[in-house]
Parts: sequence; C-alpha cells; structure tokens
Amino acid sequence: MGSEGSPMAAGDEVECKKVAQMRALVEDQDPSAKEEDNPMLKRFLRARNQDIEKASAFFLKYLKWRRETVPNGFISESEIHNELAQKKAFIQGYDKIGRPIGVFIGSKHYKNDLNENKRFCVYLIDSLCLRMQGGQEKFTIIADLEGWGYKNCDIRGYLAGLDILQSNYPERLGKVFLVHAPSIFMKAWKIIYPFIDDNSKKKFIFVDDTKLKTTLLEDIAEDQLPEKYGGKLKLVPIEEAGN
Repeated sequence: MGSEGSPMAAGDEVECKKVAQMRALVEDQDPSAKEEDNPMLKRFLRARNQDIEKASAFFLKYLKWRRETVPNGFISESEIHNELAQKKAFIQGYDKIGRPIGVFIGSKHYKNDLNENKRFCVYLIDSLCLRMQGGQEKFTIIADLEGWGYKNCDIRGYLAGLDILQSNYPERLGKVFLVHAPSIFMKAWKIIYPFIDDNSKKKFIFVDDTKLKTTLLEDIAEDQLPEKYGGKLKLVPIEEAGN
C-alpha cells in the first residue's frame, strides 16, 4: 500500500483540513493570525486534542498575550539585565533528533523582579525556538540542580515560567533532564509537580548521578553534550549563543 492510503497520511489530511478551518476562524477574529504559519496552528490544535474551537480560543488568547508581553516582537537584553547577570542559562548543541539544548543552572538562580523573570523566560524559550532546524519543533533542557538550596527556591518564579511555557508554547517541550537534584529540592518539586499538565509530566526525567553520562548520551551525542556532563562542548551563555 502506498503512503497515500496509509492511516498516517489520512490523519495528516484530516489535520490539514482542521488547520484550514481553524485558520479561517482565528483570522476572522484576529487578523494578525495571518502572520502565523500552519505548524504554529498545528501545535495549538494538537495541544487541544484536535478540537478546533478549543484550539482557536487557546490560540487567540496566545496572540493577545504575545502583543501585550512582547510588543516589539522580541525581548531585548536590556529588559532582562538582572536575570542575565546571574549567568544561569546556556544554549548550545542539539540532541540526536535535532532538538536544540538549553542548560539551566539552578544554583545561580535568585529571586528577582517577577516581571523581569517572566521576560527572561520568554527570552529563553524564544532563543531555543529560533535555533530549531529542519522542521524540528521541540527543545531539550538540562536542569542542573547541583548546589541548589533554599536561597535558590523561587516557587513563584518557577510557576510563572511553567505557566508561560504551557499557556503560550504548546508542543514545544521535548524533555527536561533534572540532574544532580539534592533531596532538599524535592520539597519544592512537590509544590511544582501538580501544576505541570498531564501530557508534560512524563517529559521531566530525574537522572541518577551514577548514570548521568550514560543516560544523557542516550539522547545526546558526545560531541553535542556539555563538557561538565562528560561531553565535548563548552557552555555558552544564552546571550552569546546567537541563532
């Protein structure tokens, strides 16, 4: 049987028709939707289990949020200088299926102005999305919690970032590897975990210290893995990574 008759091809055709219906609906209510491509609409559609009305409402809410939060189309480094000064976020390399990799150092995060923290989250996610190549739509995160303590505990900031990701970047998160997590972190995790949507919970993976390199190498080739985890790439601060 040729690909045209396969279930996958039929499913793609159905989804394409739904995307066309969704586009007509959202463009009628918000003309700026014309600037967004079909893969964007597909992500919102998939996040709402192919329900056109729910996906359209979700997408229209996103467009309003984007206009209000990122009026210039991007977050400038001058808007997040306190967050960047902490040197806690890095971007370099790709995993084995082409997802760009971001590294977040939890022990370098300190509670800051919440609005600046939110802008920083947008800057981080946008930076990862801009590095995507060849039709890839998701990214991978290594969240390094070595040395994390109460001084780094910022539940409000963590939940704000999680909400931004889930409410405005559906189907973007690939995996999050939580490495070197101290027992003290689990108290914060118990608060955060219920706020993670059910589809995303399985994407958060705690990595055993004794199996750190072998676990990461299952998803990330050695030449794309940061040196501090047994690979060959130096960590590059997010503001220096380019796109």
